[in-house]
Amino acid sequence: MKFLFAAALALILTLVALPSSAAVRRYALVVGNDRGESADVTLRYAETDAQRVYDVLKDLGGFEPSDMVLLSGEGAPRIQSSLIALNDRIRATIASGTEVLLFVYYSGHADADALHTSGSRFDLVQLEQLVRGSAATFRVLVVDACRSGALTRVKGGVRSPPFSLRVDEHLGEQGLVYLTSSSANEDAQESDELKGSFFTHYFVSALLGAGDADGDGRVTLEEAYRYAYDGTLRSSSQTWAGMQHPTFRFEIRGAGRLPMTTLPGSVQSRATISFPNGRTYLLMKGNDRGAVVGEVSDVAKARLLSVPPGHYFVRGRSSDVLLEGEFELPPGGSVTVADNALHRIEYARLVRKGGSELHVSHGPELGYLFRTALPNSQGLCQGAFGGYAVHFEAASIGARFSGCRASFSNDVLRATVDTWDAEMRVLHAFDLPLVTLDLGIGAGVGFFHQSFETRGDAPPRSTPFASIAPLLGLNADIAAGFSVLAEASLVTDFYAQQNEVTRVTSFRPSVAYRQAIGVAKVW
Repeated sequence: MKFLFAAALALILTLVALPSSAAVRRYALVVGNDRGESADVTLRYAETDAQRVYDVLKDLGGFEPSDMVLLSGEGAPRIQSSLIALNDRIRATIASGTEVLLFVYYSGHADADALHTSGSRFDLVQLEQLVRGSAATFRVLVVDACRSGALTRVKGGVRSPPFSLRVDEHLGEQGLVYLTSSSANEDAQESDELKGSFFTHYFVSALLGAGDADGDGRVTLEEAYRYAYDGTLRSSSQTWAGMQHPTFRFEIRGAGRLPMTTLPGSVQSRATISFPNGRTYLLMKGNDRGAVVGEVSDVAKARLLSVPPGHYFVRGRSSDVLLEGEFELPPGGSVTVADNALHRIEYARLVRKGGSELHVSHGPELGYLFRTALPNSQGLCQGAFGGYAVHFEAASIGARFSGCRASFSNDVLRATVDTWDAEMRVLHAFDLPLVTLDLGIGAGVGFFHQSFETRGDAPPRSTPFASIAPLLGLNADIAAGFSVLAEASLVTDFYAQQNEVTRVTSFRPSVAYRQAIGVAKVW
């Protein structure tokens, strides 16, 4: 990943140095390999990254499919022979007087000496020599070396001093470019949410249109690099591995601006989707489980992506809310996303979806409850509850306190029965389109208190109890973190009771239905 930053800048500089009127034929070798050597953990996204780079170069970058080679899961011999074959074609092209760009991209495992490719090793010196020795006017080598982990993972081969790829000759006598590592103690990273490496994700997003800072319909490599650099720095700053800072040094001569991609107008093979200002939007193919296509960051000047027609899922992200919706992009058409057309997902749902920097939300809840008759009472026991809940991605944990009152009367006696209890609760949430379904269990302790009105002597008495209750709830978001809730539970109370005749004390269960209705607020 560190070399991807520097290589991208090198490509920017070499192509910018080229006069815009020059005709350049573009060749590309794009390689992705999820499987390294036997000791390497199988990766998830290296081959996906390679496919995304290949697609954007082919669709918008002026690379003809006949001049491109995409290798997925191939070993070192196939990579080497493909690069040699491209170099043979490049020599023939150069002989005809056409200038040539050679772009080589690799994503997979590596160490300080070699790429790890499906159980084989491709020596880095040999790879560098094949690129350096190419007859192409401009040569770019991008190495995105990674290893797997959980959620946001560190990418790299094995921990060792960073390797150096030296591209230090004059490129068409236009410039002298050095590719170097970022700082030696930094690792490259990838993201499960993005389903790829940070840099490749933002680099491809830029080339799809998000990087068009001046709005001229073309994305130069300066623009793409800046967008990718900022996005990678911002995203890596939120990970346990910390920020990643690319470094570079170059000397350049010449002038001119050559676009890396050109955003087409109304053509049947593409569609344009535009986004409002103010937050970051992620675009996925099909639905929320689909492949990530691109991202427009909250600070991006360009607010559009050029993509193939089809069905897409949009997710707008900010620190306190998630907006989601699906759109159909017609061939040659343009769709503008409006926030009011997206479904709003707030706070607790946002935490569960991992849709922002939040990892936990919390807040109070209160409302009305009733339960069926208590021991020695008639009718419903009606009262109130209050509590506090903490919501994590996997579960919610909370404490709730409640009380209710019921009564009993006959010709000679009137009794009032109060119950007070404290309950700890664990629930798992299932987010449905309009409501959230909560399933869980609660366990608590409390006491029944009875007081009497009678002509005789009837002192009050209190009886402690323990309870357990399966819980089923529905929760609907309102706005600003507020929601309404309804919860049903079947409460089993265990308490001691003394037989009036034998004076023997025994524990007995009592089952009651409990219904709660209320409001909640989370931050």
